Amino acid sequence: MSLLLLYLQLLLICASPSLSELNTLMAIKHSLDPENHILTSWVPHSDPCLAFEGVACNEQGHVTNISLQGKGLSGKLPATMAHLKSLTGLYLHFNALTGEIPKEIANLTLLNDLYLNENHLSGNIPREIASMDNLQVLQLCYNKLTGNIPTELGNMKKLSLLALQYNQLSGAIPASLGELETLTRIDLSFNTLFGPIPLRLAKAPKLQTLDVRNNSLSGDVPAALRRLKGGFQYNNNPGLCGTGFINLASCKTLSNLDPNRPEPFEPGNPSTKDLPAASAELKSKNCSDTHCTTKPSKSSNFGVVFGVIGVILASTFTGLFVFIWYRRQKQKIGSTADASDSRLSTDQIKEVGRKSASPLISLEYSNGWDPLAKGRAGYSQELLESLMFNLEEVECATQCFSDVNLLSKSNFSSVYKGILRNGSLVAIKCIAKTSCKSDETEFLKGLKVLTSLKHENLVRLRGFCCSKGRGECFLVHDFVPNGSLLQYLDVKNGHGGKILEWSTRLSIIHGIAKGIGYLHGRKGSKHALVHQNISAETVLLGARYNAMLSDSSMHKLLADDVVFSTLKASAAMGYLAPEYTTTGRLTEKSDIYAFGVIVFQLLTGKSDITKISRGRDAAETSGFFGDLIDEKLEGKFSESEATKLGKIAVLCTHESPHCRPSMEYVLQEIGVFEI
Repeated sequence: MSLLLLYLQLLLICASPSLSELNTLMAIKHSLDPENHILTSWVPHSDPCLAFEGVACNEQGHVTNISLQGKGLSGKLPATMAHLKSLTGLYLHFNALTGEIPKEIANLTLLNDLYLNENHLSGNIPREIASMDNLQVLQLCYNKLTGNIPTELGNMKKLSLLALQYNQLSGAIPASLGELETLTRIDLSFNTLFGPIPLRLAKAPKLQTLDVRNNSLSGDVPAALRRLKGGFQYNNNPGLCGTGFINLASCKTLSNLDPNRPEPFEPGNPSTKDLPAASAELKSKNCSDTHCTTKPSKSSNFGVVFGVIGVILASTFTGLFVFIWYRRQKQKIGSTADASDSRLSTDQIKEVGRKSASPLISLEYSNGWDPLAKGRAGYSQELLESLMFNLEEVECATQCFSDVNLLSKSNFSSVYKGILRNGSLVAIKCIAKTSCKSDETEFLKGLKVLTSLKHENLVRLRGFCCSKGRGECFLVHDFVPNGSLLQYLDVKNGHGGKILEWSTRLSIIHGIAKGIGYLHGRKGSKHALVHQNISAETVLLGARYNAMLSDSSMHKLLADDVVFSTLKASAAMGYLAPEYTTTGRLTEKSDIYAFGVIVFQLLTGKSDITKISRGRDAAETSGFFGDLIDEKLEGKFSESEATKLGKIAVLCTHESPHCRPSMEYVLQEIGVFEI
């Protein structure tokens, strides 16, 4: 028995992180969170694989992932991070980290993903990173990085995504990046890069996206980039020219390079010390930013002039030869899947735990579900581009789905508050693939219905994003600032909740009625739409407490079992019409029933339907609804309006659907029907 216990203890020791890894993690904590406000679960004498937030381990108990995105960390990146030799994923984006990126991070040779974007990091990009042979995603965008892009990055043979946008990087684009055979996306926009776009980069075999907007690039754009079409973004580089590119003037010569901003030297070319005096002078002219004090002597001026002429002539003839050679080659450029979209979600890393040493696990939907694949969506290309968001935009808007932006969560979806790049506030609903219709054709039909809905009393759908890699669909709606109607029911005096005035309640009822009326009788539509999920929770209130229906026709996107579970919740809250239990069908009259329930809730100020029903029968018999009205209004309401609305609510909640009025009739009765 003692031998068995000893064996079990040995197993536990072997499956737990070593003492050195635990000490390393504690050092990392003190550096990332010096005030100990966030990583409170990181404590000594505990198992990091089980207790440390954001830490995942492999079966051997070694730390393989650190996922702390959007946590509000404000410290620095420690060099001790390099001691976690088994680390394959490091996700520290959407924080407020400062300082430089330590060069020691290059010792993480098994790292696949490095996400340091959306911080306040400064200094140069360490050249040592190029030795990380397994790195596939390098995200350093939205920081304060300076200096040149290291030419050594061209040695990273597995790199597929390089994101350096919105920094303060200078210098030229390294031609060595064209050596990356797996590179599919590179974003260098919003920096101060100069010089031409290297021909070798343009010919990278798997390149799909190249964004160089808002730099100071110049010269002839390589014709090879035409194949990228919309994937090549180049606006706000006044010095660029080329043929076959929108908004670019055609070049008068094959090369329009600025001699003061030479292209980086390619491997095998002479180094600067081997160049003639002309190049040395050019070097000295550009050293002001690095405080270089080297100056040419006056006696070398004539040599400089002739040297410059020689270099320009040589560059011109070389460029002409390369251009002609390229034009004669017919390379077949293969297409690949979007690298950023085939990654495992950082939100799912915590679930990997001890099951995998790498976040690159195979998801059941990773190669299957892709409803917006080219040619499958059924949208016109223009409409699709106007409605589609990419995954990076969605993650950026929500700070990578940070908990601080979480508005609500259910069994099938989560809703996050987000801020788009243009400053617009949005609400982003995340729906897992498993909650969506399995038939992609049906899913797309539902998506087209949702995008067609436009009315002042419906929450507007701005667009959507379907991520094959994450297995999620994201619906981007306008943000509605005053929350749902539910939070304004059961408010007690003096407890901080807002009591809705009578006129506001009338306005809300009118707005709900108009929204439902639009769905039931849309102009130009052959069939009426049934909302199916009208409740105080799906009625949102705008800036002026105007009512806006959310989740309109969402059932058209969702799987049957998800719809059914939603209906059960609706029935429990009293919104589901009684005939559904016998017919199993939801109709316009079902929506009318739910509307009637909400009218009663607004009249009484209560959410509990059972309490409302007790007074409802008496009011229906006497025809007097004054006793039902919310006491918190202190008598400040119109009895005639209350009576009219009470009678409408009774009619709408009639047990027989045939006795319920149409929404057109309701709108006529309350005087807001609009043709």
